[in-house]
Amino acid sequence: MSQQPLIQLTDIGRKYVIGAETIHALKSVTLQIYKGEFVALMGPSGSGKSTLMNILGCLDTPTRGEYILNGISVSDMTDDELADVRNKEIGFVFQTFNLLPRSTSLDNVALPLIYAGIGRKQREEMAQKALESVGLGNRVDHKPNELSGGQRQRVAVARALINNPSIILADEPTGNLDTKTSIEIMGLLEEIHSRGNTIILVTHEEDIAQHAHRIVRMRDGLIEDDYPNKDVKSVSPRLAALREKGTDFENI
Repeated sequence: MSQQPLIQLTDIGRKYVIGAETIHALKSVTLQIYKGEFVALMGPSGSGKSTLMNILGCLDTPTRGEYILNGISVSDMTDDELADVRNKEIGFVFQTFNLLPRSTSLDNVALPLIYAGIGRKQREEMAQKALESVGLGNRVDHKPNELSGGQRQRVAVARALINNPSIILADEPTGNLDTKTSIEIMGLLEEIHSRGNTIILVTHEEDIAQHAHRIVRMRDGLIEDDYPNKDVKSVSPRLAALREKGTDFENI
């Protein structure tokens, strides 16, 4: 791991004023995440994990505290500045896939590159490679309604990877999938992590969280627990075989 954290949150607070009521969604959160980590963010409804996820993803800003992402302070950025950081630094994978229904897999994956100002030919080449990397090189012309749930989520993962972001932020990525398909998607995330990507997984499912190497638990707007997961559950056959050989994963 690098010495400087990729994410540095210091005394982050977030409150919402609704009528006469003030809701403290986050009270005081201090957290460091380093490059190459695989972190599961957990907590019951109302714990603050969704608010924290929105701040980590630059979809919301804190009421107080400082957020430094990849050496850049993003706490007080404008909406346009936050949008630029999101496009360059963060790849999102959502529970509901968030794919454009009338666009092909290739066009869905290439979409972030339009905002990055990359030409059509290069966009298509990059999107093709991203789809091949998630095992969908033969589905580039298929639209979402022609794909299974697992294939749709793979398209979403390819889209998240397209800009080579600092972080993959996966929000309940298996929430709409059956057990078998959930295992496939977690295996894919394991493979992506093994290539050096930083992954933050937001989930309420204990068995899904067990794929992460570190678990952060939240309650009542605070971090309740933060510990390394010593019994990481792997579902990737390739990674399982490497673990049996005692492979040093830092060098994969």
